[in-house]
Amino acid sequence: MPKVQLLPADVISKIAAGEVIDRPSSVIKELVENSLDAGASAVNVRLEGAGKTLISIADDGAGIEREDLETIFLRHSTSKIRSIEDLERLQTMGFRGEALYSIAAIADVVLRSKPAKQDTGWEIHIRGGKKIKLKPVTMGQGTEIEVRELFFNTPARRKFLKSDTTEAGSCLNTFLPYALLHPQIRFRLSHKNKDLLDLGSDQYLKSRIAHALNLNEKHLMEAGRDIPEAGFSLRLMLGDINVKRARRDLQYIFVNGRPVASRSLSFHMNEIYKLILPPHAYPFFCLFIHLPPEEIDVNIHPTKREVKIRNEAPLVSALRHLCERTLMTQGQAKQAGADIWEEEGGRSTSRFPEGIPADKLIMGPRQDWDRTGFSTLGGVPPPAAADAPGPSFNAGQTHFLGGAGDLREKLSGARYLGQFMKKFLLFEYGASLLCIDQHAAQERITYEALKKQYESGNVEVQPLLTPVLIAVTPQEMLAFEESQSGLEESGLSCSQFDPATIAVHSAPNLLKDPEITLRFFLSEGSVKRFDHHILARQACRSSIMAGDTLKPEQALYQRDRLLACADPFICPHGRPTVIELTESFLDKQFLRT
Repeated sequence: MPKVQLLPADVISKIAAGEVIDRPSSVIKELVENSLDAGASAVNVRLEGAGKTLISIADDGAGIEREDLETIFLRHSTSKIRSIEDLERLQTMGFRGEALYSIAAIADVVLRSKPAKQDTGWEIHIRGGKKIKLKPVTMGQGTEIEVRELFFNTPARRKFLKSDTTEAGSCLNTFLPYALLHPQIRFRLSHKNKDLLDLGSDQYLKSRIAHALNLNEKHLMEAGRDIPEAGFSLRLMLGDINVKRARRDLQYIFVNGRPVASRSLSFHMNEIYKLILPPHAYPFFCLFIHLPPEEIDVNIHPTKREVKIRNEAPLVSALRHLCERTLMTQGQAKQAGADIWEEEGGRSTSRFPEGIPADKLIMGPRQDWDRTGFSTLGGVPPPAAADAPGPSFNAGQTHFLGGAGDLREKLSGARYLGQFMKKFLLFEYGASLLCIDQHAAQERITYEALKKQYESGNVEVQPLLTPVLIAVTPQEMLAFEESQSGLEESGLSCSQFDPATIAVHSAPNLLKDPEITLRFFLSEGSVKRFDHHILARQACRSSIMAGDTLKPEQALYQRDRLLACADPFICPHGRPTVIELTESFLDKQFLRT
């Protein structure tokens, strides 16, 4: 009996569908692109069950002829191409004829459509790839399609769908770039009878982007450049120094009117922004590129999400030059009250005012102050002879973390020498020079204090005299609506101020910026139980930074608090907090043998 056999037709259709449709957002992508190709001036998307139960998309485009209704659900049926040469002259978003075939193979689909010249509309019902009925209907010009019970006949794929919050967020993330790209078209997305996004037509790209993403228009910069000799044009919409994000969640690239992913272009854009942003802070940008169709290949991925540009080097060179010039000539100064924050290894914009202890500024006002004027950081034991061993890394005679017990003893009795480069604290003990990374040390201190509070379920919170109002994106508001109880448990008391703003009424006492904390959780899509990763990130953002000046008494206080930690010689991210350089090692470096 032969081992190689042809697959049944129904299995082939389901496998092919899985290459194009893997979640509700994939359906939205394909159908919205069809609406745009049809010349729609309004696109309305309605979801139930985050698209698992229902995805309804209605447009006022050109419509579909009666004689084409059944054909469009056949595989590779398309009006966009006739020959292989047409692939090099594509001006439309869809072209392969796989979308409707793939969707109909794994869902219950009802499509209604009416072209302008047709007296009546027609409705076709297809379930699992099989036609149920075809009948006339009364409707206005355009197309309406309802996709129900997605993956009803492929339960293995359906079980891998995520929570409603995550899937609805994915649908919003997929829908939003098309709204940015086409300001003249009205876009509306609703879920559970509530609008997630409702954007009327707008003649200006900048105002559409600002409205859609809830950004301040004055912090957006626009630039463009045509390079006819190279055959391409660039248009940029950039955020200035006041628009910083915890993740690359507001970065959009469009090539010939198609939202795409490009690691190369994204890398270069983020590299340029390092001129003005601190490490691990990410910018907002929209990049619009127009090339001759024959210079790009949009057929390298089943979902057409990735494209290949044949000659990318001159494009990248022009892009870097235009972006850098725009940031340097149009960028504004940092605004008071803008989203100022730092990530791992970043530099704080704050400075210690004269006479105010560092700890008071870093840890917030609600602390128990001892007779020295420094916070005792409730819950952290006094510097004791804790013997918790730490990892040891040796490089010649330079001891990174040394033996934990030995290094504890040396550091506790060391004499403070001073601060180097506003980054390192130098201590002397016998024949050893001990160097503390002030940011890494503060991360460890804050991390252990946060961990004790969250494990005990007794998070110390700081009520705010006036609420902090935070403008959020549609994605962040969606995550907030699903996560309010989790935020309360994490020490953040928040309420919805208006459809695009969240008010923070109280925040964890150990965290210096409630906006940073809130945005971090919302960028995760939902609030989860605090784990090591989350605590480490929060500790980092609430710590003394490289560039902060510490007075001698502040440096000594940080040293004592570090020694009180259970694991003082490594930060939550795995970096050493202290290294030891011995006299013999330094002698060898100076050839004093």
